[in-house]
Formats: sequence, structure tokens, C-alpha cells
Amino acid sequence: MPNPRIIAGAMSGTSADGVDVALVRVEGTGLEMSARLLRHHHLDYESHLKSQIFDSRNRGEISLATLAGMGRAISLAYADAINQSLELAGLHQNDLTAVAAHGQTLFHDPPKTIQWLDPALIAAETNCVVICDFRRADCAAGGQGAPLVPFADHILFTDPLRHRVLLNLGGIANITCLPAAGSIDSLLAFDTGPGNCISDFLIRYMNPEGPGVDVGGTLASLGTPDETIVLKMLAEPFFKSKPPKSTDAPAMIDLFNRCIEDFGSRGKLPNNLATACLITATAIIRAMRDFLPHFPDEVIASGGGVHNQTIMTFLRKQLPGVPLKTTDELGVPSEAKEAIAFALLGAATLDGVPGNVVGATGARRRVVLGSVTPRP
Repeated sequence: MPNPRIIAGAMSGTSADGVDVALVRVEGTGLEMSARLLRHHHLDYESHLKSQIFDSRNRGEISLATLAGMGRAISLAYADAINQSLELAGLHQNDLTAVAAHGQTLFHDPPKTIQWLDPALIAAETNCVVICDFRRADCAAGGQGAPLVPFADHILFTDPLRHRVLLNLGGIANITCLPAAGSIDSLLAFDTGPGNCISDFLIRYMNPEGPGVDVGGTLASLGTPDETIVLKMLAEPFFKSKPPKSTDAPAMIDLFNRCIEDFGSRGKLPNNLATACLITATAIIRAMRDFLPHFPDEVIASGGGVHNQTIMTFLRKQLPGVPLKTTDELGVPSEAKEAIAFALLGAATLDGVPGNVVGATGARRRVVLGSVTPRP
């Protein structure tokens, strides 16, 4: 294919664990693009920065000085992750065509959205063009600004014979419905509710100095979910509303806490973790049954949640006869998938090709996404 270039897709999700970078060789343009992963690299945020992000998101307020300092720290983490990935891949800054950086979500309530980043600082540190702020153009066109990954899902995973659902298990869970041999206009995608965010919140709350996640879903596997709380949570308006729709981690955590409080106590940590995992899995399955034109032939998962075996077990129990795979089985590392997606979105921006999907965000029209900061 013509027009080969190397783009660094850089992503930090609502779990706020750090930055994932995918160095991607992109060939072709538009929906005919192909992507080959050259290197995936993850860099953890420093603990102080993680705490600042979680505190600002949970409180919904922040001082201007802290906001400015956080933007600088996030941007330097992005630049460090990109430069480290280049060194590990045996590449140089001059080999990069562009950096496509998502930024750190601090707030998302469409049409209001904040993905915090200083693109000029990243451009200076990487000596490269930086594309960022991908959500705003879609919001300006009446969309949710999310999910944006379906553009890449269509390019990478559409199958000529099988109806597929691509499931992303990040802090928030979202699905992309890819009809067999379907066009991008036939695609449907939306957030289903919490992914890992409630489990992560519970772990941070009970053990602030710990790992911040229930590694492997081990603690959740020792608990018994409270199905009454699951049903109460899933009766909330978000879960019943039709797509397009998107949400954010603080909103889902707040809903969970209110459901718990209605029953008088938090209960034991393993039970609460098991309940959170069952909420995640059941919300996903209900969304597929209630809002998709047809149930999938297979579900292909990615994101940090694929390592939570309690979530995956609950999903498999509710998917009898439907294979639940990971993108790793199709040659795309699950931890790198969203960063790869932003590399493709960045390439589309450079080419002047719309990167949003109307069936995913609800925008009035397809638009070119992102703002471009030139090479210094």
C-alpha cells in the first residue's frame, strides 16, 4: 500500500495507570489503511500524579496551579513513554511521522469534555508533530465524543462472514458491533457502563498504598456477588437509555456507592469486588441483547479487564455458545489496541479523513478529528 509512515499512538485511559505507546507502521489512507505494530511500551504514572488525577476526578474540582502542574506532568510522562518506546524499538525521533496522543480524561459529560495534555511540550520533547484533542470536533458536531476506537475496529477486525462485537474493558466498558462484511456506516458502538473503574476504586479505598487493582480478579473470585445490588444498579437510567451514549468513571462509581448505601453498608471487600465484576459483565450482555440488531457470533475483548478472570468468567457464563476471545488471539495485543487505534486516527487526521463514526457517537456528520501541533 502507498503512503507508509510510522506513527506513535499514545493513550492513557480512565484507569489512569499510565501511558501506553504503540509504534505503528501505517500504510494506505482512509478505510484502506493497514497497521503493523512495531513496539508496544507501557510507562506507569508516578504515584503522586495518579493520586492527583483520581482526586481531581472524584472531587470534580481542582486549583488552577494543580491543574497546570498536572498537565505538565502528564505531558512529560507521554513524552518519556514515546522516547523510551523508540529506543526499545531501535528507532529515532526522526523516524516518526507524528505522535497521536489521547491525553488524560479529567472530565467527560458530553458535550463538555477534558482530555488534559500540553501538545507543545510533547512536540518539544519528541521533536515531532503532535495530534491531540480528538473528542472535541465530534462534540461540536453534536456527538458524544466517544467512543472513538470504532474507526480502528472497523479497519482491523471486520470479518466477511461473522458478526463480531469488539469489547473494550478499560475503566469504562464499551462495545463495537461489526456486522459481517459491513460498511463503517453500519457500525454501532457505545459505552455499556463500568469496566474496571468500580473494582479499582474499591481497591484504592481499602488499600491506598496497594497496587490499585485487583490483580487477576483474585480477591473478587473469593467473594459472592450481591445480585440485589447488581439489579438496583442496572435499573439506573443510563443502562436503559438507548445509544448513542457514553459515560465516565466518577459517574459509575457514584452510582455504585449510592446503591451500596441504600443497603446500609459496604460489606466485605471480596463480596463488593465480585458484585462490581458482575455489574460490569451483566451490563455488557444486557446491552448486546437490548441494543444490537443481532447477537454476535463471537466477542473479542481487549483492555486491562481481560486479565480480571472474575469478569471474564461472569461474561462466559452469560455467553453460552458464543466464543469469548481476546484481540491477542487475532494478532493485536490487548494492552496495545487502543494506542494502535489512536495511531490510525492520527493518520486519518493528517490525511484529512473523518475519524468519527456516526453510529458510535451520534454526531450529525462525520468530521476530521484532532488538533495538530507542528514539529518545533
